[in-house]
Amino acid sequence: MTPSFLCGDRGQTLPIYIWLTGILLFAAFAFFAFAQAASARNGAQSAADAAALAAAQDSRDELVDGLMGAIGTDDHWLDWLNGDKFHGTGASAAADRLAAENDSTVLGGAQPTVVNGFPGYHVEIETRYTVGDSIIPGTENRHAKAHATAVIEPRCTFATDADPTKPVQLDCDGDLVDIDPEDFDSDDLPDASVLFSVHLAE
Repeated sequence: MTPSFLCGDRGQTLPIYIWLTGILLFAAFAFFAFAQAASARNGAQSAADAAALAAAQDSRDELVDGLMGAIGTDDHWLDWLNGDKFHGTGASAAADRLAAENDSTVLGGAQPTVVNGFPGYHVEIETRYTVGDSIIPGTENRHAKAHATAVIEPRCTFATDADPTKPVQLDCDGDLVDIDPEDFDSDDLPDASVLFSVHLAE
């Protein structure tokens, strides 16, 4: 025969066990909800970074094309190396394309900006997917948002007394590039990344 006081202890322990189990389950679901939100935020930030970089890279390509066309035909071709002579007509389209590849949408297009004297683009995106169902109300309809800014930084310097009608040597962060306006070939220009750096603003 089981003593009555043991049955009483067992009866008191069961509600505590159920209560603790409920707390642990709630904590697990809450942790999962926060993990979902963090994953959505990370995905949104990656999409924003990619879109901003795409916008800046598109304008960098425009700069290189403009520089290529100016050498030998425009005595002010060295001005293109300042990195600010682009129009940015394709920047928003480039940002939209990269955002779409990351299942996101650019809000308001790629906005021209200046950071520490360098031109660039600021982009804000919203994910097309939601955070997902969780114990936190409303997450099933909530989209993650993020923003990023990318800048175009010139990498080449030249002598202050350089004559743009004569051969000029560019120093692009240690890479020496010789340009002769009177005997210029497009192959004389190095890769765009040598002339201009594109990176996210800190």
